[in-house]
Amino acid sequence: MQWLNKVVDEVIKAHPEGEILIESGNSPSGTYHLGHLRELITCDAILIELKRRGKDARHVSYVDDLDALRRIPVNVPASFEKYLGRPLCDIPSPDAKAKSYAEFFLKDLVGATKSLAIDVEFIRSHKKYRAGFFVPAIEKALDHLKEVRSALEKISGRQLDENWSPIQILEKGYLKKRQFVSINTTAKTIEYSDKDGIIRATGYTKGEVKLDWRIDWPARWWLLDVSVEPFGRDHATKGGSYDTGAQIIKNVYKAKPPLPVPYDFVNLAGDTKKMSASKGTGLDAMGAVKVLPPEIVRFFMLRYPPSKRLYFEPVEGVSQLIDDFAALLAKPDKSKDEQQLVEICEHGINPTVSSVPFSQLVASYQAALKDPTVTMDIIKRSQGDKIPGPEQEIIQEQLAFVEQWLNKWAPDDVKFELAARPPAVSEPEREYLLALAQRIESAPADADGEWFHKAIYDLQQPSGLTPKQMFGVLYRVLIDKDSGPRAGWFLSILPRDWLVKRLRLEV
Repeated sequence: MQWLNKVVDEVIKAHPEGEILIESGNSPSGTYHLGHLRELITCDAILIELKRRGKDARHVSYVDDLDALRRIPVNVPASFEKYLGRPLCDIPSPDAKAKSYAEFFLKDLVGATKSLAIDVEFIRSHKKYRAGFFVPAIEKALDHLKEVRSALEKISGRQLDENWSPIQILEKGYLKKRQFVSINTTAKTIEYSDKDGIIRATGYTKGEVKLDWRIDWPARWWLLDVSVEPFGRDHATKGGSYDTGAQIIKNVYKAKPPLPVPYDFVNLAGDTKKMSASKGTGLDAMGAVKVLPPEIVRFFMLRYPPSKRLYFEPVEGVSQLIDDFAALLAKPDKSKDEQQLVEICEHGINPTVSSVPFSQLVASYQAALKDPTVTMDIIKRSQGDKIPGPEQEIIQEQLAFVEQWLNKWAPDDVKFELAARPPAVSEPEREYLLALAQRIESAPADADGEWFHKAIYDLQQPSGLTPKQMFGVLYRVLIDKDSGPRAGWFLSILPRDWLVKRLRLEV
């Protein structure tokens, strides 16, 4: 966690006294995906470490719900095209239940942060603009247009045309780019040129005027007194929106920019492009936290520095991720960084990751016909009944995530159910199964997976079957599939009486 300690050291050095404000930002224009959680979790890690050091700190997430709808996401009806250009906060909810389009999408992000125990306050942009909070920022920006324009041109390296405008005007419910003419700070009005070149006036104290994005960002840094802000690497490019914002806050608002913490994207494994809410490419945030234990989502995001691109694999990757975290928990000689990582991952969370390998939980749960009580009996038997009481409670919690993973992400070759009845088999296969049943019937009570594995192979030569044929008929008889969990271990966890009867083709 060297990156985290470096960030916190720098923030404290820049703000030795008073409250330290951490800001994240988001736009409720479509479904939030797993990648959006990286920013929030990074902010929360900074907050936790600041508070651990005794600092007064808060995390706010700024919701850009006064932004205009620019494109229709794949999961929104095409009829919403009529709302293109309207503020997200003023568009009806796609399900007609939420207060607005913005709140419809935001509710899942809020729900995800609660599931992850992220300590954050969401601030709606439209409420700030319409309450007059941005009035001083609008006045300063428009009073220093020369400095604003200079910063945008020199830092970004692009020439603004003569029709460039620093503001958007709300006209008949739609946000329009209109050329600024003048401002009257006494009357709190702005004159602008409409699409026909006619000079018109409007107030700016109730959200009728919105600063353009590159000015809005530094304006709220100043108004909120933001100390540190993580943001996607696309904003951190040379001459990008952070650089122009930093220059504007210095030259126009006479304040310092927040400490930047750029982070790279989260991609699905095998995908070269970042997840996109509007295109529907990616795992939705709320769906992910229903499948992954909260400490695992945090672990995935925090075990590498923000500068590293992350790749998420929802099938094999989940098992490895959970087992990696379980191994870290069990490690007796954790380094200082490892201990810090564990503490932040588990902060405010009831543990839901046990020491039992994820693949074993998945197989045991299905072998128990998804009965948690029977699953626990199977696990205790396979572990030699050495699972302490507290961990048994953790396993019961973890099974809820196993169920979700099986329903949403698990591949078909991992999912199984015990076959309702044995299938037809050849005579050599039947003889092999009967011989195996006889051997298992006399097995020691504590026979483990290795014992069963050896019993299977010991019968290969007398049966005349190939290994592929032996394992194939076993899986067909037990789960009506050609393959399945490791055979020796799998046989060891099944109820002994049932297993013997099934191998005899009696049930």
